[in-house]
Amino acid sequence: MAGVPLKFLRVVKGEEKLTLYQWNTRQARHYFCSVCGIYTHHQRRSNPDEFGFNVACLESLDTDTLGPIGLGDGASQSLI
Repeated sequence: MAGVPLKFLRVVKGEEKLTLYQWNTRQARHYFCSVCGIYTHHQRRSNPDEFGFNVACLESLDTDTLGPIGLGDGASQSLI
């Protein structure tokens, strides 16, 4: 995950496939792909002017150029 100010996040492809999920206080907004289930981005409860986004969803980004990064399995708190 990386962060970006709300005004700079732009979904350029597949917006119609996104599903919004909210829980608990319903202040944070979490988006998932309705086709494959990947967690794409979220508007943070702690800072509503910022989105956290999944860098693996960036089509033109080669994640190998980022250096060592942790990968989550999506089902647990541990990194794989």
